Amino acid sequence: INDPYCFVEFYEHRDAAAALAAMNGRKILGKEVKVNWATTPSSQKKDTSNHFHVFVGDLSPEITTEDIKSAFAPFGKISDARVVKDMATGKSKGYGFVSFYNKLDAENAIVHMGGQWLGGRQIRTSWATRKPPAPKSTQENNTKQLRFEDVVNQSSPKNCTVYCGGIASGLTDQLMRQTFSPFGQIMEIRVFPEKGYSFVRFSTHESAAHAIVSVNGTTIEGHVVKCYWGKESPDMTKNFQQVDYSQWGQWSQVYGNPQQYGQYMANGWQVPPYGVYGQPWNQQGFGVESEPRLRPTPQLMAISRGS
Repeated sequence: INDPYCFVEFYEHRDAAAALAAMNGRKILGKEVKVNWATTPSSQKKDTSNHFHVFVGDLSPEITTEDIKSAFAPFGKISDARVVKDMATGKSKGYGFVSFYNKLDAENAIVHMGGQWLGGRQIRTSWATRKPPAPKSTQENNTKQLRFEDVVNQSSPKNCTVYCGGIASGLTDQLMRQTFSPFGQIMEIRVFPEKGYSFVRFSTHESAAHAIVSVNGTTIEGHVVKCYWGKESPDMTKNFQQVDYSQWGQWSQVYGNPQQYGQYMANGWQVPPYGVYGQPWNQQGFGVESEPRLRPTPQLMAISRGS
């Protein structure tokens, strides 16, 4: 290869930020790669960040980008469409996105395509979650927002748990899995729909840090969310293993089904009054430690490999 570099484009800014933080400096085929934000020349394809994006879930494994583009084409002019694939296997992750130029077209697609059959499954549709533009009053604060390096050092390396709050409606296990799965292997998810928050435990501290930096301040189900470190005690892993889920009623992990819980006060899951941010909880399990800020980022990154 004469030019040992490539470009990787992500649909979401937060996914690109997580990949940059995770891959920069790693070795591929014995050579260390450098990952940076790519410049965007005028020849690049049109920016769709101001278009209207529809999330399409419950896709059959055989459904392709062309399939969803064809299915949604009758509703209006499409600026972009894609099925999201697993980077390791190349297989569909079961969801995708369709972007429209016109808001009314996107709304009609959401209303009329939800529950329709595409391939062997009924699909579900909703507005895609995206980071809202920062208000003018906060532009100055954006320059002081934390980086991954800041967040990863805010908590113990053994802490792998993220607190995500502010979702006043529509909070489900599947929604959290869809939101956080791009950042690493998820070991545990607990949602508290009536309180509007959840806890997500990753397999590594770094994955949790990527999630905090990338998801904090984004819009999920129409709500701007806050993400912090969960407060873990040394025996947290033991507590997870000892939890008897039957004490809390139905624990369902069926795709798309909301979770039903009883009173959560057992083994490491003590729930504080919602809205108390930035204060540690005096408890055995989780709490909120500090509030990282998210800096808006472009989508495209460049990867180069030393010769």
